[in-house]
Amino acid sequence: MIRGFYTAASGMLAQQRRAEMLSNNIANANTPGFKAEQSALRAFPELLLSNIETLRNGQVKQTELGTINTGAYLQEVIPTYSQGDLRETNLNSDIALVEEVVPFLEETNEKGALFYAVQTPDGQVKYTRNGHFSIDEFGRLSLGGNLVLSTTGTPIVITESDYQITPNGQVILSEGPEQQIDVRFAADVRNLIREGNGFYRTVDEEELPSAVNNDDIQYSLKQGYLEASNVDIAKSYTELMTAYRSFEANQKVLQAYDRSLDKAVNEVGRVR
Repeated sequence: MIRGFYTAASGMLAQQRRAEMLSNNIANANTPGFKAEQSALRAFPELLLSNIETLRNGQVKQTELGTINTGAYLQEVIPTYSQGDLRETNLNSDIALVEEVVPFLEETNEKGALFYAVQTPDGQVKYTRNGHFSIDEFGRLSLGGNLVLSTTGTPIVITESDYQITPNGQVILSEGPEQQIDVRFAADVRNLIREGNGFYRTVDEEELPSAVNNDDIQYSLKQGYLEASNVDIAKSYTELMTAYRSFEANQKVLQAYDRSLDKAVNEVGRVR
């Protein structure tokens, strides 16, 4: 009976974490470039039960009774890096990154991902798919105070209001230095860690290589557009309700065990 407590409790914890993940997806459904997460639930390793008895002749007899499972857990949360729909905004500083040809990693048969490279105020390089940029007070292309980097590793400086971004990322000004928005390539998306505000960083803190002039990669930038999140609202709500129902079911099982133990201790086991 005590094992049943742990089994039901593990199911509640797994569904609670799944509900939190789905709630975060729904909350970011309108966040440009947001990549939805999906969960992987897994059962704890099964235990093999055997009955061992000593016979009258002194021999030991072992009878397999079968397997027993001790519950489930949320093994991992996996971001989905599929392309989101494009939404037209007609703002020059909004730039959508559109993947066209991105290589697959042979080891996992999973497609890589492309990102903008931005520099945080403390000098770190982070990665994002959010193209909702703006021009700061110094004329630099930025995302919430984080500077969008060029292929030379320097910030993109725009000194006039009438500028153009070509599909390959070239910044066209009437005069000024030639600049190109850098796009980085993550061949193995398992090496990425999600952080707040739609940013990613690498596990080993090494910078991702540039996808510019890489013959195996094709992409384009669309000025005046934003990439929407890839969250499927209807599916997310359905899965969220399923998680809540599963949580409630495990909760009722836990309450049933609690009532049974209460009777065993206070009624059946009472010494008169």
